[in-house]
Amino acid sequence: MNKRILIILLIFLGLIALAAGIWAKMRWENNGWILLSPLGKIEQEKEKPLAKYELERLKDREAQPSQIVWDKEINKGTRFTSYIFSYKSEGKKISGLANVPAGNGPFPVIIMLRGWVDPGVYETGVGTQRAGEVLADNGYLTLAPDFLGYGESDMPPNDVWEERFLKNISILDLLASIGPSTSLRADSNRVGIWAHSNGGLSALTILELTGKNYPTTLWAPVSQFFPYDVLYYIFEADDKGKALRKSLAEFEKDYDTEKYSYDNYLSWIKAPIQLHQGLLDPYIPVSWSDQLVEKLEGLENEVYYFKYVSAGHHMEGSWELVVQRDLEFFKKELGKN
Repeated sequence: MNKRILIILLIFLGLIALAAGIWAKMRWENNGWILLSPLGKIEQEKEKPLAKYELERLKDREAQPSQIVWDKEINKGTRFTSYIFSYKSEGKKISGLANVPAGNGPFPVIIMLRGWVDPGVYETGVGTQRAGEVLADNGYLTLAPDFLGYGESDMPPNDVWEERFLKNISILDLLASIGPSTSLRADSNRVGIWAHSNGGLSALTILELTGKNYPTTLWAPVSQFFPYDVLYYIFEADDKGKALRKSLAEFEKDYDTEKYSYDNYLSWIKAPIQLHQGLLDPYIPVSWSDQLVEKLEGLENEVYYFKYVSAGHHMEGSWELVVQRDLEFFKKELGKN
């Protein structure tokens, strides 16, 4: 055979082998061919940073407990003492207000989740202090976290959505920290949740993610799907929500909002809920609470629903009655100290 012809033939066979090798490492996906790596794995795009906060993934996240530290005593009474406390979540310090009953304990615990407050006017205890003192006076140890960017907490990341998602993680880690903190004198087997407004949305999400029987009382909870729960209030922003809408548009390019919306996972809730709604509330439409209760009852959840003709967003006008019903609810579900 002519040497030149042999060389051409070898080159031709080599090209065929190369083409066959490449074909063997191709896969049809999303209307296009994807080249596999030499190890036979698909070369995938790097995971989006906020994908780890999808609720189905957070449900599988292992909570990270830390030591709860008494940073400062701020008020000592005969029936309870108030402290600034702190703990760690995702490596960041989160401060808050604690009320600890007098005595040796162990005390039943109420985690208190406030609604939104302007960081410029916020002080530790705003939104939870009054109710927390009543609960402590009746033998409950209360823990009200400030959250990142508030009080003496570390600053949040410079991403409005990640800040939002980290709030849920910080609550999960606080719940996990109740047991290991021996100085707390807390009964980790008797834990409830008190939540107001936007804190109510957090509480519902936490009940879903844990699947635990944390008796929960909700005051005028935000209960709309994501991101409508955010968009509903953008008129309050100085720019009428322009920056937030732009940020949301960017978020929706990369993420499916349905995977971050609590309303898709209500069936995960296994805890009794007491809900209070004022009919004069200018921020939470009564229809929201009506719809939430209907959905929960449809899933055979234990729900106690009270409406107050004269009450506003903070239960002003019916505050004492609302708190008394909460005390009765927690006594029934958690028992006496």
